Amino acid sequence: MAQASSENFPVASHLLPRAVRPHLLAIYGFARLVDDIGDESAGDRLAELEWAERELERAAAGEAHHPVFVPLSSTIRQLDLALQPFRDLIEANRRDQSVTRYPTFDDLVGYCMLSAAPVGRLVLAVLDCATPERIAHSDRVCIGLQIVEHLQDVAEDAGNGRVYLPLEDLRSNGCDVERLLDADQRAALCRTVAREADRARSLLADGAPLARQLPLRARLAVAGFSAGGAAALDAIERAGFDVVARRCRPTKARFAWQWVRTLLAPVAVAA
Repeated sequence: MAQASSENFPVASHLLPRAVRPHLLAIYGFARLVDDIGDESAGDRLAELEWAERELERAAAGEAHHPVFVPLSSTIRQLDLALQPFRDLIEANRRDQSVTRYPTFDDLVGYCMLSAAPVGRLVLAVLDCATPERIAHSDRVCIGLQIVEHLQDVAEDAGNGRVYLPLEDLRSNGCDVERLLDADQRAALCRTVAREADRARSLLADGAPLARQLPLRARLAVAGFSAGGAAALDAIERAGFDVVARRCRPTKARFAWQWVRTLLAPVAVAA
């Protein structure tokens, strides 16, 4: 929970009403714990993820004991939240134990629908703003944010044996996935990163129409989430898409610019 304030996209933004912040922190605590199990546990990760799913069921019944699941229990029960988004986050981490490559961009999107989209759906539910149209926009924004994170962490992920860049794009750019971080692969890798960054930017563009449909404080916060991703993409672009040689993190000035840009984006007119 102490990590919440250091995240690229703070989950309990002070822009949001005070009443919803504990619920968002409870959801963050769950997501952080599950990710830590899937990425860092020295034990039997699959067994621990099974434990997390059982504890989730206990939380829904008001019988949780773990300090992360106790506040989550209150959130689930007070807001009558569906459990499927939580289960999807667990399933994403299960897949991480055996799936280390994604053949196509659609395959990667399918993974992001488990690892990222559920968070947006839960946020909309906490804000009592969920509609089919908003959920569709939110899914795209969350997928975009996840892709940005994957681009920022290419070297770290490769060091852990995982590649979250579509294999077909790596091949088409002449990049050998087994030698992804080798110096002679750098130009091909940069071309691939540029391709995925363009896709991520297109997905994050849904932040503007989503924000416009929300109450003021939620609008400001959601626009901030999207702007954070866009600002990170700006940093990646400034680095020439070389995410191995450079630590590509958004500047405060670029974040502010993208935030205003998202809030003031013109409304698309249907043909």
